[in-house]
Amino acid sequence: MMLAACLDRLRASSPLIHNITNYVTANDVANLLLAAGARPIMADDPREAAQITAGCDGLHLNLGTLSSRTVPSLLSAGQEANRLGHPVVLDPVGVGASDFRAETARALLKTVHFAAIRGNISEIRTLAALHSSAYGVDADPADAVTEDNLPSTLDFLRSFARRTGAVVAVTGKLDLVTDGVQCAVIRNGRPEMGKVTGTGCQLSALTAAFLAANREHPLEAVVAAVCAMGLAGEMGWAQMKPGEGNMAYRDHIIDSIYHLTGQGLEKGAKVALES
Repeated sequence: MMLAACLDRLRASSPLIHNITNYVTANDVANLLLAAGARPIMADDPREAAQITAGCDGLHLNLGTLSSRTVPSLLSAGQEANRLGHPVVLDPVGVGASDFRAETARALLKTVHFAAIRGNISEIRTLAALHSSAYGVDADPADAVTEDNLPSTLDFLRSFARRTGAVVAVTGKLDLVTDGVQCAVIRNGRPEMGKVTGTGCQLSALTAAFLAANREHPLEAVVAAVCAMGLAGEMGWAQMKPGEGNMAYRDHIIDSIYHLTGQGLEKGAKVALES
């Protein structure tokens, strides 16, 4: 996979990414996109969401702080992006935690084509209607992807990717990405990233940026985004000083994305293709 080229194209093209995301992480999402070389914009009012999307290169839809006010924005922005052929990324945060989130996700899957869907394994299983446990926004430990259940998990993800036509990315201890045919297993990242609110939201926005800059290579674009975020977690952790905690780690992760080069991504990515 030509991961270096994917990052180089992103930095060269500086895509404008519309994020209808949650208010907990919006600032960090914006800063991470800027660090990657993309340009962020946030607009979630139904009166302008589709119009803003029309002027952007990619769209990131996030259910983290879902509101009845923003559901029409999610739908209209997604449909407008589809009309224009712009990639749309869905982050179904906590989709199993409430009926409202599940109903909204079903409506989105019915009316919007997603270039990529990124979530933890519990969220993806809930979307696929194969597992309906509600464990908040974190992955249910019972769903954890392990080396033992990796083959069956990959089969499940391939099937879901084929059904949706999306590149599906599951992040956790092991990160998995598939377009329904090829599957990538990624072993970058640090467990401490789970102590920083918003790394998943940042990754979904970053995925939209990589897709916008690499439209002819969707699988490689998503793999590059996942590897870049995991590698930034590793680089950021290596920069931690005594007395620093999760807020410093957040900043180190963003700074690591800022300084990441295509060559550094290619060298540091721990990715293997599985049949």
